[in-house]
Amino acid sequence: MQSRRKPNFVQPHDLANQATGTNYKSWLYQWVGRGLAAVAIGVGGLTYVATTYAQVPALLQPSNPETHVGKIIFLELICPDIASAKQFYSGLFGWTFQTTKLDDTEYAQATMNGYPVAGLIQKAVPSNEHRQSAWLTFISVANVDTAKTIAVQHGAKVLIEPMDVPSRGRQAVFADPQGAVFAVLASSSGDPPDVLAAPGEWIWSSLMSSDPDNGAAFYQALFDYEIFELPAVNGAEHLIMASTKYARASANSLPAGGSNRHSHWLNYVRVTDAVAMTEKVVALGGHVLVQPRVDRHGGKVAVVSDPAGAPFGLLEWPDNNMKEVGK
Repeated sequence: MQSRRKPNFVQPHDLANQATGTNYKSWLYQWVGRGLAAVAIGVGGLTYVATTYAQVPALLQPSNPETHVGKIIFLELICPDIASAKQFYSGLFGWTFQTTKLDDTEYAQATMNGYPVAGLIQKAVPSNEHRQSAWLTFISVANVDTAKTIAVQHGAKVLIEPMDVPSRGRQAVFADPQGAVFAVLASSSGDPPDVLAAPGEWIWSSLMSSDPDNGAAFYQALFDYEIFELPAVNGAEHLIMASTKYARASANSLPAGGSNRHSHWLNYVRVTDAVAMTEKVVALGGHVLVQPRVDRHGGKVAVVSDPAGAPFGLLEWPDNNMKEVGK
């Protein structure tokens, strides 16, 4: 890894280092123990979804000339029941949906405050199989084909080859050397600007890695990140990956112990009251995987899942912290 420095900003969170209780470990091993098959209802599900992107909406309307390589710019949920997913997320965050029929399935783009925040794709699961849904993280690149070359050179696997998506841009899906699944996107309508996420919008993403050093090094090679090292807690590493002076994501150690552990991305939505939101998750049929606890920046953080099992985080965040990194 080329650069590792101490940051002079308050990092978003350190869930992996704080959430060391058996509930978190039990959930983590159960979820990531399935490996790639747990992500987006399986690699087969990802291949299926590649054929359904005929008429998805543009990422931004109107378009934005900005490109922020290395920024998480979108997320998609591949789920077995899109109607139930829409009901859950609209009830939890107030998201509204624009639904498009795609051959024999549906695609719904979620918006918050008039801006796209996520996409939902329905993928049926055979009655004799049990696969939970999961969120797929899209990271901005300038050139998808170049990103593929670099990713493969550094040990990644290509799950979906680069493809042009009308109105969306060009995208591909990879598994990093530790197995974490992610997507890259060169958006034809530009990237969302670097402004603080509002409550109900995605604010942070963590790479939960079996090898944070090498994990961060892979993404640094791919996105030219600058790496900042935070103090380890109980031997667990916490690295911040930044670009153009903004913290983009973190690489965190998986909790020690357990036999089936695979790296994965975990994404967080900004909330004003994590405790109240976890109660709301349960009332809407979801589950609390990690109870709210105080994060090192002072707010609370929790991990929950929707009724179909897709995990995501809830993170309180102060209005005066823009996630900028200092020189």
